[in-house]
Amino acid sequence: MELIPLATKKDEKRFLEFPVSLYKGNPHWIRPLDADIESVFDPRENKTFHDGVCKRWLLQEGDKIIGRIAAFVIRAADRDEGPESRGGVGFFECIDRQEAANALFDAARDWLRQQGVAFMDGPINFGKRDKWWGLLTKGYELEPNYQSNYNFPYYRELFERYGFKTYFEQYTFIKPIHEPLSSRLEYKADRIAEDPSYTFEHLRLSDIDKYAADIIQVYNRAWKKHQGVDSLTLDQGRAMMARIKPIIDEKLIWIAYYREEPVAIFVNIPEVNQILRRLNGRLDWLGKLKFFWLKKTGRITRVLGMVFGVVPEHQGKGVDGAIIHACARVIRTQRHYQTIELSGIGDFNPKMILVARQVGGQLGKVHTTYRYLFDRQAPFERMKPIR
Repeated sequence: MELIPLATKKDEKRFLEFPVSLYKGNPHWIRPLDADIESVFDPRENKTFHDGVCKRWLLQEGDKIIGRIAAFVIRAADRDEGPESRGGVGFFECIDRQEAANALFDAARDWLRQQGVAFMDGPINFGKRDKWWGLLTKGYELEPNYQSNYNFPYYRELFERYGFKTYFEQYTFIKPIHEPLSSRLEYKADRIAEDPSYTFEHLRLSDIDKYAADIIQVYNRAWKKHQGVDSLTLDQGRAMMARIKPIIDEKLIWIAYYREEPVAIFVNIPEVNQILRRLNGRLDWLGKLKFFWLKKTGRITRVLGMVFGVVPEHQGKGVDGAIIHACARVIRTQRHYQTIELSGIGDFNPKMILVARQVGGQLGKVHTTYRYLFDRQAPFERMKPIR
């Protein structure tokens, strides 16, 4: 076996295309858009390069690629949670052979040690936690969500045999849209309805910059205590909204206001992976035509829940149930949507788990984020729950 650091455009292409051969014949794997993966490693598009660095390797045996991995250092200056820089690995793909996986992990470990970090998390993204994060450890029979990792079941053994330990888990709860919400959420919605100070409205593309600002305001206040979650600037928020604008359904993104001040958000998008599985990773002019035609003809039946949050001053007052109720009432009028998947809910966030269960969601997928301490004698601690 030979480790090959990426150095050429040919290497980059092989890094991108290796999973195509690895997952050939797997009915559940969906090839990500090439552009989505390439953007992670493009300093012009990924602002994490301002305070971070990454390196990638291929593992070759004979004339065949049998594995790949990327290693990242995200410097403390790019994070809100403390002074320690974070090391990690991601975009790991490998044949079912521990020796091959160990070679990839060893390469990443040795390089990360040289960068001065004390651990490596994985699999993670070189950027924010809303995409390409965690190893799939439950839900192999389900289609992956957009920009979410899918992998073979044996990957779990490759990580754990090497010495990785579970740092936290992220859950995806699945609910049929046309089934009723729980009586608890209905009660919350009814209670808030009695207070005219609260109003609820969905995003309108004609005023997208205004709604982007409201969403970012709530996001930064609601998520500021969450370890590993960085705040967003207004420019970053508007850029993110601009990127997803082609797939936005206005009636899936909701904002709650208290006396015209934004206090809660519920951000969902159509699950575009149902279309992307037909595009073979390429969104060229023909792919775009296919995408918009399939989207327009109602081929998307699933909704992906991306972000939910209530600012601290309005938590525990029933706003969570009221905004979900307002959204559900409108989504049900769009008959092509059948299920909603609430993704990325951390096991360290008991309040959000409770909300997901009150919605009526059933646990469908688990993504596990592992941590490997370079000091093998150091005590290991899981991520602390949010209080």
